[in-house]
Amino acid sequence: MKAIEHLKDYLSTVNPVKLVLFGYVFYIVFGWIMLSLPISTVNFVGSLDNLFIATSAVSTTGLTTVSVSDSYTFFGEFVILLLIQLGGIGYMTFSSFVILTRKKQLPKNVSEVSQTVFSIPKNFVIEKFIYSVIFFTVIIETIGAFVLYFIFINEGVDNAIWQAIFHSVSAFCTAGFSLFNNSFVDFYNNFWLNLTISGLSFSGAIGFIVFVDYWRKIRRKTEAITLTSKIILRTTFYLVIFGTFLVFISEPSIADLPAHERLITSFFQVMTSITTVGFNTINVGGLMKSVLFFTTIYMIIGASPSGTGGGLKTTTFTAVYGLVKSTLQGKDDVYFWKAKVPKSRVNSAAAGFVFYFVVLALGVYILSLTENTDFISVAFEAASALGTVGLSMGLTSSLTVIGKVSIILLMLVGRTGPLTFGAALFVKPKLIFDNKETDLAI
Repeated sequence: MKAIEHLKDYLSTVNPVKLVLFGYVFYIVFGWIMLSLPISTVNFVGSLDNLFIATSAVSTTGLTTVSVSDSYTFFGEFVILLLIQLGGIGYMTFSSFVILTRKKQLPKNVSEVSQTVFSIPKNFVIEKFIYSVIFFTVIIETIGAFVLYFIFINEGVDNAIWQAIFHSVSAFCTAGFSLFNNSFVDFYNNFWLNLTISGLSFSGAIGFIVFVDYWRKIRRKTEAITLTSKIILRTTFYLVIFGTFLVFISEPSIADLPAHERLITSFFQVMTSITTVGFNTINVGGLMKSVLFFTTIYMIIGASPSGTGGGLKTTTFTAVYGLVKSTLQGKDDVYFWKAKVPKSRVNSAAAGFVFYFVVLALGVYILSLTENTDFISVAFEAASALGTVGLSMGLTSSLTVIGKVSIILLMLVGRTGPLTFGAALFVKPKLIFDNKETDLAI
């Protein structure tokens, strides 16, 4: 009886975080149905595999249990691309944009859900932000497709137009889906392709807050850059520089390459993990263990809020770092560049950090029970799924049924955000507590 009452309470209280979760589940089910149609597949694809691909597309992860180009028709590929686009910039973006073409302001419930999806600062007007998201998405993906078209033509790639469009959207949405069976391994030494894909994934990963910030700065020179943008850009810059250097000097599989190709490969490997795009130009399974460990850490840190990427987020990572630093210094508040970070944001970052690792640990534990492989491959796969990255050491195609379901759930949690997912599952207690403070030994 208590379970039924609990379920009634849960369903009777609809809030923004629940709508975010339900929305992503709806689009995953929609994609699953569409991919299950005979018109979508070349050969038979199992129902669970279709669900896996649909979840991977909506969550913009890129992990696949079957070859996309060999298993799906053009219609199936188009469905996958549509799911990537919906998941990449947030399914609420399109519905909000349609509403804004008829009204000047969003309804309160739609506005609240949109703000939850993008995690934007309070001083941002959500209606203007939605317009900016659509504008920058169209511009960047169009430019990316245009450049990739000429690169693919020069490389003699068949169906260059479709390949360019698909990979431009996939890169900007940090999805990592590729119509090439070995991702971009055959293009490891193509400077312009490496640069274009990295640029697209970086643009999606840094988040629309940064674009809006600098756009406002250009239009009104008096506008100040927000603390969020400063942290995103500086943290990402330092991580990319440090990571590129680390891979460059420590990965033996690229040691025999010319210096410039070695640098390009190192840079791309770091960008693919920190932006959570998941493309690769080298065999991930053949990487040195220390580089795999470092890549896993970068996949966990991930991209930035309001963007198309996943992971813990650079701002969360920085806020937790600031909290640890302040605690060690005996300070009560967290400051960056003399700006005080609200306690509510620091608390959210700390809670998200802990919950992220709890979910990751649970995922690793389950996969270690169900999959007959080494621990590093299992941990890497789980981190890639939860971070919505898409890199794999080769485990994805051989996952057991329970393993596939586990990865599906990790990808869903990663797309909604662990904190949002957790908040959507719990019902607020109706108990009234004494607000008197009681000390706790730490």
